[in-house]
Amino acid sequence: MSAVVTRFAPSPTGSLHLGNARTAFFSWLWARRSGGRFILRIEDTDAERSRDEHRAALLDDLRWLGLDWDEGPDVGGPAAPYAQSERGAVYAELYARLERAGAAYPCYCTAEELELSRRLSRMAGQPPRYAGTCRALGSAERAQRERAGRRPTLRFAVPADAQVEFVDLVHGPQRFVAADIGDFIVRREDGTAAFFFCNAVDDSLMGVTHVLRGDDHLTNTPRQLLLLAALGLRAPAYGHVGLLVGADGAPLSKRHGSASVREFREHGYLGAALLNHLFRLGHAADAEIGWLERDQMPAHFRPEHLGRASARFEESQLVHWQKEALARLPAEAFGRWLGGDASPEFIELVRHNVVLPADAAPWRAVLAAEPPALDVEAAQVVADAGAPFFAAAAAAYEEAGADLKALARALAQRSGRKGAALYMPLRAALTGRTHGPELGPLLKLLTSESVRRRLARYA
Repeated sequence: MSAVVTRFAPSPTGSLHLGNARTAFFSWLWARRSGGRFILRIEDTDAERSRDEHRAALLDDLRWLGLDWDEGPDVGGPAAPYAQSERGAVYAELYARLERAGAAYPCYCTAEELELSRRLSRMAGQPPRYAGTCRALGSAERAQRERAGRRPTLRFAVPADAQVEFVDLVHGPQRFVAADIGDFIVRREDGTAAFFFCNAVDDSLMGVTHVLRGDDHLTNTPRQLLLLAALGLRAPAYGHVGLLVGADGAPLSKRHGSASVREFREHGYLGAALLNHLFRLGHAADAEIGWLERDQMPAHFRPEHLGRASARFEESQLVHWQKEALARLPAEAFGRWLGGDASPEFIELVRHNVVLPADAAPWRAVLAAEPPALDVEAAQVVADAGAPFFAAAAAAYEEAGADLKALARALAQRSGRKGAALYMPLRAALTGRTHGPELGPLLKLLTSESVRRRLARYA
C-alpha cells in the first residue's frame, strides 16, 4: 500500500465530540496502516467562537486516546503554520489568484437581502442558492457600494455549465451539476476564510492524499473540487462515513447522555476501551477479532470496510470493552484509576465488580463502620433466614473468625444449611445486598466489631 497522508481538522469551539473523535481515529489508522503521515490542523477562523482552552483540551483528549500526529501546531512540520488563524498571508495570495482569473468576485449583498432572496426561491419551488446578484457588477457599481460602507464578501464564481464527478471512497461514484450549487462565499466580510475555501486549500497545500469525514459533508465536496481546480491545486480523495447516532437513531448528542470524549473520560472510561468500541462503529472489523491494543489496530483496519450507514453508539457495548480494558490493567494502574487511596486488598476485592470508579463507592460504604442498609432483595433473604440463623452465625464467627471456610463449616453444623441457603443470607447481612465481590476476601477486610454488629442486628 502506498503511503497515505490523512488529517484531522477540528474547530476549537467546544469539546471533542465522539463522532469527530471517530473520524480522527479512522484517519489515524489509515495513515499508520500505510506507513504514511497523520496531520493535525486547527481550523480556528471563527474568531468569535474559537477558544484557546478548547484547543488545549482537544489536543489533550487526542493524546489521552493515544492518537499521535506527525505534523501539527505543537510539533511543527513542512506546511506550518497548522492553525488557520495564522495562515492569512497564504489565503490572501490565493484570493488574489482567483480574482485575477475571474473565478471570484466581491459580493455586497446584506444578510437581509440574502434572506429575502432565499425566501423568494423557496416560494418559487427552487433551491435557496445565491442568485448571482453581484456577479456582473461593473467597477462603478462596486465603487458605489464601497462608498455606501458595504463590506464585501468574496464569492467563488461557479462555472454555469460545470459538472463535477468524483468517486467517493465510501459512497462510490458521485455526480453534481453547477445549477444545483450556486456561487459560494470563500472569504467572509471580516476578511476571514470560509470553510469551503481554507479547508480545501489547506488539504492540498499540506499534501493530504485522503480525507475522511462525516457524510454530512458530502455535498461540500463538489464546491471544494471546483475551487481547487480553479486554483490549479491537487485535490485529495474524499471519503464520507455514516454519522454516529444514538440508540434511537438520532444524531448523537447531549440528550443521549455523554456525547464528548471529555465526558466519557471524566466518568472513568479508559481510552483503550473507547478505541476498541469506535473501531467497530462504521467499520466492519473481522468477526473473529476481539480485544486489540492500539498499536495492533492499524493492521486490522480496512478502509474498504468503512460504512455508508449511520453507526449506532450504545454505551452497553462500551461497557463490554471497558471490562476488557480493566481486566488487562495492572494492579498499580488499576489503583490509580480507582483513586481514593485504595489498598491492594480493596483493589483486588472490587476489580471484577466495577466498570467505573464510582462503582466502588458502595463497597467502600460496605466496609465502613456502620452496618449497610439492606436493598429489597437482601431484606427478603434476611427475613426468610430468620433470627435463629443469625444467632448461629454470630456464634460460628466467634469460633471461626474471618476464615470463611471455617465459618461456613461451623455455621452449617449449627443451622443445618449449606450452599446458597447458607452463603446468601450471610452475604446479605454483612453487605446489604445479595451479589458482589467474593465474600471471603470481603470478610477479612471487615473489622471483627463490624461483623459482630451486623450479625447481631438480625439475631
